[in-house]
Amino acid sequence: MSAATEKLITPDNCAFLFIDHQPQMAFGVTNIDRQLLKNNTIAMAKTAKLFNIPTILTAVETESFSGYIWPELMDVLQQDPIERTSMNSWEDEAFVAAVKQTGRKKLVIAALWTEACLIFPTICALAEGYEVIMNTDASGGTSVEAHNAAIRRGEQHGAESITSLQVLLELQRDWSRTETYVGTTDIAREHFGAYGMGIDYAASMVHDYGQRAKYLHKVNK
Repeated sequence: MSAATEKLITPDNCAFLFIDHQPQMAFGVTNIDRQLLKNNTIAMAKTAKLFNIPTILTAVETESFSGYIWPELMDVLQQDPIERTSMNSWEDEAFVAAVKQTGRKKLVIAALWTEACLIFPTICALAEGYEVIMNTDASGGTSVEAHNAAIRRGEQHGAESITSLQVLLELQRDWSRTETYVGTTDIAREHFGAYGMGIDYAASMVHDYGQRAKYLHKVNK
């Protein structure tokens, strides 16, 4: 790997942080359709699982305010969340210890809400020498203005922005990586609209008849 490609996220240099994807937090999101938000977050989680990337799952005030983390996200990650009381996860010792334990310096963060639970740890992690990449479409704010202002503030402090599809494609990058080829295209088909439909079309209509038959048999069983 060259110094240039090391600037990109790879399965070996990043960790994924999922902060407060809970019902009450989602109720307050208005900058993005909530089902699309969930779709993108689950895609990010599946990407982490496919590429064996360390993940941290954290929740705030589960039983007193926010409710339990989305079951779809728990089903994919299958790990116990770190329970917090603080809006800023970087002020929680267990959370920071878990981040350090990953040994990774690039942190891809998705959180609810953008204007608090994403921006606060982003600024703090940057101050401690981490690189932070904010997943903008797996995060949500209480208004378009609140979300956008928080993303701008993060970028002004040195964070970068990304989307769930970009996360997936940046990790795959080369279609000769056969061990994750099918997993990557499956995630795209399940979660990424027109791109996934294009994969379906190519598999069922463009390739030779034998491949079409195998594909149709798979999807119809």
